[in-house]
Amino acid sequence: MANSTLLERLDGLDARFEEIGTLITDPSVIADQQRYVKLTKEYKSLETLLKAANDYKKTITDLADAKTLLETESDPDIKEMAKEEIDQLEPLIPKMEEEIKLLLIPEDPEDSKNVVLEIRGGTGGDEAALFAGDLARMYTRYCESKGWNVQVSSMSEGAAGGYKEIVFSVTGDNVYGTMKYESGVHRVQRVPVTETQGRVHTSAASVAVLPEAEPFDVHINEGEIKWDTFRSGGAGGQNVNKVNSGVRLRYMWTNPNTGEQQEILIECTETRDQPKNKERALARLRTFIYDNEHKKYVDDIASRRKTLVSTGDRSAKIRTYNYPQGRITDHRIGYTIYNLPAFMDGDIQDCIDHLIVAENAEKLKEAEL
Repeated sequence: MANSTLLERLDGLDARFEEIGTLITDPSVIADQQRYVKLTKEYKSLETLLKAANDYKKTITDLADAKTLLETESDPDIKEMAKEEIDQLEPLIPKMEEEIKLLLIPEDPEDSKNVVLEIRGGTGGDEAALFAGDLARMYTRYCESKGWNVQVSSMSEGAAGGYKEIVFSVTGDNVYGTMKYESGVHRVQRVPVTETQGRVHTSAASVAVLPEAEPFDVHINEGEIKWDTFRSGGAGGQNVNKVNSGVRLRYMWTNPNTGEQQEILIECTETRDQPKNKERALARLRTFIYDNEHKKYVDDIASRRKTLVSTGDRSAKIRTYNYPQGRITDHRIGYTIYNLPAFMDGDIQDCIDHLIVAENAEKLKEAEL
């Protein structure tokens, strides 16, 4: 039986879809990049929703026709065919309704963005840096499996290996919508390589997943940016040591939420091309400002969500990696599995899928669908 409330919610979507289709061909709209991008995203979302809605309506009609045949037809063969069609179509209705309910919930406008992924070793000294290195490898493997492009923007290596801090830029399809669940404190329990007594230690590393800001998301007075150049260290051949390809950006920024001024310092040695490093340093500056200016918006969402799934409260311990037991536990949803080697090799999709399901359940409850 059709969900009449759901069908009412779908009324008027065709008209809006046609309206947006006209608007995105208007030269004045195309000239306003911010509006054009927003409308294009809405057009794509409505296109997906309308396809699901049309499939749902067709299935309801086909089911009603099959039931009518079963009740009115006298031919046994036709009645049998009608019964088979009913048995096939009836289970599809609830699945289609769930899909449409999720599509009716407004998408997080950040979900389609690329991300800046920051990993920092926390409590635990050398072991924390080693764990940060393990997380960096895990996310790199995962992103590669998704076909996303990963570039290291900056890094600070630990004394015994791993990283005190490493910053990636990740580009691809719906990166933030997938990776946002990873923000928070990750805790590891294992015997460190520096431990001589075989005791299990607990260390931690923090992960921040920031949606990369578009040039029109924030206003930066580029004339006030102070640039320095320096020679990059590390691998890369003779050019690295002879050419000032590394860049350092300094920018005074006033936080609109607090009114306080602070100096932002960003270094980028990602490539041996100085202009490219400048471009990427600017992208990180935009992302930093965007993230801080939208903190109130993020906090408002977090306060409404028990699991903090959507935003990933960066001070919350979200996951524990227990090496002696080969166990991973995500504390937000009570998810536990025992395939730690595969997980650390980038096989994290099942955990993310469970987090998505948990968040969708919250969204449906909030939307009363």
